[in-house]
Amino acid sequence: MLVISYDIKDDRVRTRFSKLLRKNGCVRLQFSVYEMNCTQRIIDNLTLKIEHFAKEFSGADSVIIFDVSSVKLKKYGNAIHRDESIVYF
Repeated sequence: MLVISYDIKDDRVRTRFSKLLRKNGCVRLQFSVYEMNCTQRIIDNLTLKIEHFAKEFSGADSVIIFDVSSVKLKKYGNAIHRDESIVYF
């Protein structure tokens, strides 16, 4: 699982980056924090897209990608419900 955190100054670039993450299977946890729990192939594809997108960043922008082991991961609050299946009748 990946946790992606970013701080991008330009509104247009930040919005496009957020859309890139959502289109590639990331789930928003907070305003600038996303979670991705997919296969390694999809993670590798997203990493390449982020590297390509990084050309648009200014010197003040940053993206941090955390590779998180689900074995050592603890969630609290609303985040604990994100992994549960929801069934509607």
